Amino acid sequence: MLNHIWLYLIIIGIGAALLVDIKDGIQDKYKTNAEIKTTIIINRQSDIEKIKKEKKFTADIIFHKEELKEIYGIDIEKDYTAKSSIVYDEHRDKMTAYLEIEKNAPWIIKEIAKGSGKDNDITAEIKLSNQIDEKSYKANITFEKIRFVKMKEITSAVFDFARTAVNIALGLIGIMALWLGVMKVAEEAGLTQIIAKGVKPITKRLFPDVPTDHPAMSAMIMNISANMLGLSNAATPFGLKAMEELDKLNPNKGTATNAMCMFLAINTAGFMLIPATAIAVRASLNSADPTIIIGTTIFGSSCATLTGILSAKLFERFSSGKFSFKDWLKSSYKKIIASFLFLTISIIFLIYGGVSIIARAFSFIKPELFKSIIEVISILAIPFVIFSFLIYGYAKKVKVYEKFVDGAKEGFNVAVKIIPYLVAMLCAIAIFRVGGGMDFLTLILNPITSLIGMPSEVLPMALMRPLSGSGSLGIMSEIMTTFGPDSRIGIMASTYFGSSETTFYVLALYFGSVNITRTRYALPVGLLADAAGIIGATFIVNLLF
Repeated sequence: MLNHIWLYLIIIGIGAALLVDIKDGIQDKYKTNAEIKTTIIINRQSDIEKIKKEKKFTADIIFHKEELKEIYGIDIEKDYTAKSSIVYDEHRDKMTAYLEIEKNAPWIIKEIAKGSGKDNDITAEIKLSNQIDEKSYKANITFEKIRFVKMKEITSAVFDFARTAVNIALGLIGIMALWLGVMKVAEEAGLTQIIAKGVKPITKRLFPDVPTDHPAMSAMIMNISANMLGLSNAATPFGLKAMEELDKLNPNKGTATNAMCMFLAINTAGFMLIPATAIAVRASLNSADPTIIIGTTIFGSSCATLTGILSAKLFERFSSGKFSFKDWLKSSYKKIIASFLFLTISIIFLIYGGVSIIARAFSFIKPELFKSIIEVISILAIPFVIFSFLIYGYAKKVKVYEKFVDGAKEGFNVAVKIIPYLVAMLCAIAIFRVGGGMDFLTLILNPITSLIGMPSEVLPMALMRPLSGSGSLGIMSEIMTTFGPDSRIGIMASTYFGSSETTFYVLALYFGSVNITRTRYALPVGLLADAAGIIGATFIVNLLF
């Protein structure tokens, strides 16, 4: 299924981009044949004939707001001035300007700059008319012909994201070496086995095919624990190590096992006790109560996790070819009742003051103080884990240096191996986003999502979260900046961030590390978990706020 989804992302992205470009061409959106009346202020001599002899000079080109409104139909507060370098071609008696486009430029000019292949450069032809004073002239300016803006943006985005994928993988080499070295020491000291035995009652039900004392079990536990606490830098290496160890138990190389699918179901569900990133963003935007999303995030991510686990178990039964719904219901009714009771109790708790209780518990923490606490935890948590693991290993007579180096050697190969998979997935996501696929899906899904109480303003956040962590973080920040972190929409967006995960990235990263090409039911399970997390978050935020 991942193959089909990957191809659909590309097809939808390119298709949407072509439709937009064709529509813009028919409507002549950029008016590239129009002569725009401007004022040019030459920065050197006043005699234009002398300047022409120099063949090159600099000038400020003033775009008047009335003229831009008449041609493009846009309203801007004041005239826009662009610095430019002007070249005179005496053979054709033609002046060409190269305009530097800054961030405060009107949006239409910035789009024309992108369409020309650069974000901060436009080429235009200039015809001088009347001289105003010693340095000023009236002039008509005609922009270069602009075609296929969206397609050019896709080309730039593909190259950028290909570089990003390689940078991510190369950046993981050092982190992988560090954490796999630490894990090797912990394994030799027996610490990981102790941790695994402590949670055996849970893990033996989730991963019945994985022995309790197998290195994969301890790596999965460390990964899940780090994700719950928001320590993503530690979680990824542990997750990659877990996949490597799970692959050693895999009888069919290249095909995902049930344990792999369950592990990724839990990962993509993204259960989180402390949504540290979202809370830190809320605090930076001066939220009156940045921690108010803890209760809603726990509820949303619990819905995602339960859905991920249950759907993974169901798919596992279906894939075996011996599944009987009646037998499954008979053998699992206790689990179903327990899950239903858990959700019911959670909803009742949150309805009848649960969020207020959580909020009051953290009310003594001011936004600035909480931000400092998050920073301290982020700084100290990883050094504490490294220190405690190494000291424990030393106390158990482990040759910590040699074992650390042995484990670190494995990190390089794993990090390099994932590059093709990251390039493929990130480039497909880039095409989908930049091409307008996100806008296309938003338009289609908006009538449906409005039925469950999801405001249209947060729909892009819900759609972006499974695709891109940085993209969803940017959308969340933008939503909270626009509507306020303590508005219902702001709370919902920040709850979404902690209630789901970047499913496509996680699958590409983890499966790529062990060359898994047949992912079986991992993707639908991950997407079901994401949907459950979003729906649960929407429900609880609408109920409470």
